[in-house]
Amino acid sequence: MQPFTTLTGIAAPLALINIDTDMIIPKQFLKTIKRTGLGKNLFDEMRFTPEGQEIPGFVLNQPAYRQASILVTGENFGCGSSREHAPWALADFGIRCIIAASYADIFYNNCFKNGILPIVLPQAEVDKLMDDARNGANARLTVDLETQTITRPDGSTVSFEVDAFRKKCLLEGLDDIGLTLVKGAKIDTYEEATKKSQPWLFAS
Repeated sequence: MQPFTTLTGIAAPLALINIDTDMIIPKQFLKTIKRTGLGKNLFDEMRFTPEGQEIPGFVLNQPAYRQASILVTGENFGCGSSREHAPWALADFGIRCIIAASYADIFYNNCFKNGILPIVLPQAEVDKLMDDARNGANARLTVDLETQTITRPDGSTVSFEVDAFRKKCLLEGLDDIGLTLVKGAKIDTYEEATKKSQPWLFAS
């Protein structure tokens, strides 16, 4: 998993509440088990007409936000059905950080496992950052995970909280598999000792 340390990028404003996982990645795109390739289908029914034409009014179709890496959005983001394809699609599009007042629990947990930092802030702070994000090409924020701060375009900072273990995993780029591989040497030592003490367990 790509580590998350410091991110400076365009923040896109998506001022909607209760954005569910089917809005993030509609069900017809859930056939793949690959984490890549879903970015083109992110917010599909909001970004495109049924004929596949871009909807100019949608924020990620606007020139200033096509390269957005931060999303400032409404409360209860990621609600609805449980699907890991939602953070897959966001990450594949290039979104590495989401800022909202609240999230659905499963979506929130899945973000950390896929290299996305979901920041929870009081609504008043989200509103300020939403105003910053509406500045188009000037809507650049810097998110520093080590110091747990967001630097706004005017230079002021906003602090955020994050679980220490999840922070460590993001900083080091460790998903569930990575966490297991870190213990690889100890696992190998245990298996070798077990082969000697209980060889029948390894008989073919």
